[in-house]
Amino acid sequence: MNITITFRHMQGTDAVKNYAHEKIAKLQKFLRQAMTSQVTLAVEGLEHIAEVHLSSGSTHFHATERSEDMYASIDMVHDKLERQIRAAKGASVAKKRGGTSARELAENPEIAAVNSSRSRG
Repeated sequence: MNITITFRHMQGTDAVKNYAHEKIAKLQKFLRQAMTSQVTLAVEGLEHIAEVHLSSGSTHFHATERSEDMYASIDMVHDKLERQIRAAKGASVAKKRGGTSARELAENPEIAAVNSSRSRG
C-alpha cells in the first residue's frame, strides 16, 4: 500500500496528513490487490478540496469533494470511493456468476420479480 499526500496552497499539518492517510488506508480492505493512491489536499478561496486517485491492479478510481472543512472533504471523498469500489466489486461478481446487471434490473423490473422468486424457493 502506497499513499502519497500532497498539499496545495496550504500548510500541511501532521494531523490532517495522518487523518487522510488513515481514511484512505481503510479502503484497502475492499480491494484484492495492493493499492496505490495519490491524495491532493488543496484550498481555493474558502473551499477545502480533497482529490484522490486510487489504483489497485488494473482498476482505477477517482473522487473529488469540496466543502468548508478539510476533514469533512476527506470523509466525503472516502465515502464516495467506498461506494465506487463496492459497485465495481458487485458488478464483477455478478458478471462472473452470470447474474443480472443493475442496468438490466433498472430497465426491466419484471426480471427482479423473477430473480427474487428463484432465490426464495
